[in-house]
Amino acid sequence: MGAGKTTVGELLAARLGTAFRDTDADVEATAGRPISEIFIDEGEARFRTLEEAAVETALASFDGVLALGGGAILSARTRAALAGHAVVFLSVGLSDAVSRVGLGVGRPLLAINPRATLKQLMDQRRPLYEEVATFTVATDGREPEEVADEIATLLKPVA
Repeated sequence: MGAGKTTVGELLAARLGTAFRDTDADVEATAGRPISEIFIDEGEARFRTLEEAAVETALASFDGVLALGGGAILSARTRAALAGHAVVFLSVGLSDAVSRVGLGVGRPLLAINPRATLKQLMDQRRPLYEEVATFTVATDGREPEEVADEIATLLKPVA
């Protein structure tokens, strides 16, 4: 959350001359409503099921830059499905994440004690991101264009 997955992903896709896709948008399209409503009406477990399916579908059918939702990595099936793909972990520190995300507006998981919750989520997810990452790119204090340029350079030998 707050690492810049969508912003950097769109810039990277443009640099690579390929399409961009965001699995959060796929989930919303499938469900016909925003993620925040899925969380409220059906709960996080239902959202995670939809998210896992969206990631599997995208990985099987899409050959561009794919941004996964921040919690997609929690699924062991998703982590396994990422094997063999170039995966870039956009690393962000708590201060930068808070300044980018704000403190909970439109983020169901940040509704209560947003700063502490964000830190807990980051601490829980970081080892999983690192487990699947082909590359880790720090985003703190950097412009999205600079991050996209670095990733494009890193991916040249992989792509």
